[in-house]
Amino acid sequence: MTKVLVLYYSTYGHIEQMAQAVAEGARLAGASVDIKRVPETVPESVARGGHFKLDQQAPLATVEELPDYDAIVIGAPTRYGRMPSQMAAFLDQTGALWARGALNGKVGAAFTSSATQHGGQETTQFSIITNLLHFGMVVVGLPYSFGGQMTLDEISGCSPYGASTIAGGQGQRQPSSNELEGARHQGELVARTASRLSA
Repeated sequence: MTKVLVLYYSTYGHIEQMAQAVAEGARLAGASVDIKRVPETVPESVARGGHFKLDQQAPLATVEELPDYDAIVIGAPTRYGRMPSQMAAFLDQTGALWARGALNGKVGAAFTSSATQHGGQETTQFSIITNLLHFGMVVVGLPYSFGGQMTLDEISGCSPYGASTIAGGQGQRQPSSNELEGARHQGELVARTASRLSA
């Protein structure tokens, strides 16, 4: 059975919701899926003062377990058009994996969120995808087989580079049904691609 890891960092819970949708899609394709998060690096007093969502149920991931998966889908919010330091700090610990090619040929994908429609979603996805390419992974985006990204009927995230959501300047907007469906679609594509590559 294809093993998929949905690895995420979520400050306010938006990416956490998207991670669950990605996992649902991968399970629809018959994959075994784990959802794990990277450690919070912000001091707890600052996180509580900033109303971070600290009650997330997903266990913490370790760098050493990454090679155990056939596919890794990475989700993180946008920080000035790039991935946040929490995810970067985790990925910066993967040098030994990179050196021995432990992730070569595996499937990778990216999903994100931003406060505004033009808040850097695509550049954030590329900041994640760059890491995946350095690992030698096969990147799966969100092709136009997901027609929801073409909608003009509502404000919506998602692009050919991956699923995404728009959170609002105060985090007040939750992922829409269209954005969650995009995440499911990407998760299903990741799992199907990984299954074909390992056949």
